[in-house]
Amino acid sequence: MQAEPRPVLEDDATRHAAAQHAARRAQLVEALRSGGNAPLGLARSTSNLFRDRAESPKHRLDLREFRHVLGIDTARGWVDVEGSTRYEDLVDATLSHGVMPAVVPQLRTITVGGAAAGVGIEATSFRQGLVHDTLLELDVLLPDGRIVSCAPDNEHRDLFFGFPNSYGTLGYALRLRLRSMPVRRAVRVEHRRHGDPDAFFADLAQQCAGPADFVDGVVFGPGEQVLSVARFVDDAPWLSDYTFEKIYYRSLRSREIDYLSARDYLWRWDTDWFWCSKNVYAQNPLVRRLLGRKRLNSRFYTRVMRWNARWGLTRRLARLRGRFTESVIQDVDIPLARAAEFLAFLLREIGILPAWVCPIRPADASARFTLYPLEPGVPYVNFGFWDVVESAGQHGPGHFNRLVEREVMRLGGIKSLYSDSFFTREEFARAYRMDEYAALKAKYDPQGRALGLYEKCVLRG
Repeated sequence: MQAEPRPVLEDDATRHAAAQHAARRAQLVEALRSGGNAPLGLARSTSNLFRDRAESPKHRLDLREFRHVLGIDTARGWVDVEGSTRYEDLVDATLSHGVMPAVVPQLRTITVGGAAAGVGIEATSFRQGLVHDTLLELDVLLPDGRIVSCAPDNEHRDLFFGFPNSYGTLGYALRLRLRSMPVRRAVRVEHRRHGDPDAFFADLAQQCAGPADFVDGVVFGPGEQVLSVARFVDDAPWLSDYTFEKIYYRSLRSREIDYLSARDYLWRWDTDWFWCSKNVYAQNPLVRRLLGRKRLNSRFYTRVMRWNARWGLTRRLARLRGRFTESVIQDVDIPLARAAEFLAFLLREIGILPAWVCPIRPADASARFTLYPLEPGVPYVNFGFWDVVESAGQHGPGHFNRLVEREVMRLGGIKSLYSDSFFTREEFARAYRMDEYAALKAKYDPQGRALGLYEKCVLRG
């Protein structure tokens, strides 16, 4: 039996939104069932996955119309939203009501359903957890056409806790209810500089225990780390603009205190894709002006990156210089107590800088997410590092990525699966609880219409 969409706020606008949502669901179910038993995939024009896929014949479901905010309840602190809604649109809707999603991933084009099926994080995560920690309920379209409503205390609680990190292999989120939090006009940011990793991580732990609303940091080198601690404020003596000529990450090294509007703070990393805009020369003032404000964003850079991946321009230029390249685009979560060890490894073996650092609230033992198992009560730190590693000698496929995976496992961490992975089946099964995943797969996709998690995320199906 299909779950019916739940009413949100009882007014004409929300009743109309609920009716339109129900109509979209009915059309989608009909389209899924008309596809026979062909393997399932999504029809998409963009993606925030950073791994190549082996394209094969699939029945492509089009979820792109599921991009509406269905209701916002500021009193009870939640928002109902469809799964293909981009965070840029959700943020616009919630800010107009004086609230924001409790965790807003860094890039505008990430979808809400994608952040729940994958792993979403940002500077509120030290207090709010990951995106899936803010989930209150969700409706999932199963591969056989059923729609089930999942909550932490209902008959589908196993899917509620099994959906995060499933990457569409158990179904697709059509509607999600997420926690929200109040905002104020501006954000005051303090950049705290450190020259020693141990002192940096000790300060990070201390600031997470304090009154901050946001905590994250950047490692620029072995002797230069900056911890950014931010709070909402009503009044600001100035508001910095990092959406065009000024570059946010550079301000961490030149300013001690800064102020941004609430919206600009949430998207502070998007303008330059953190710092990766340098790879398309967009940090050159002339190129920046030629591109214009509208092209300075993750949407444009992603298109350029995919074009380069298809044609291999960077790889060919490196070979002309006698160099070999490997793309290393990774986010990994390491127990805070071992964060300095991982940073030493990163500097010694991989050499990608800058690196983003974001603390994560200790997991609650009562909210055990099956496929992304963080140790209850243990604070973690996310390291994000994204670039191409060049070397004089040729290595086997995934050499540097494998080094990262092995070190993450050695330190008791876990890595996100949105990019290249090279785990063996045995390693993957241990890290991501494939025994429990098999039970979820048998219950919610008994015909195997969706790919398995290993096949999708490691074998690139």
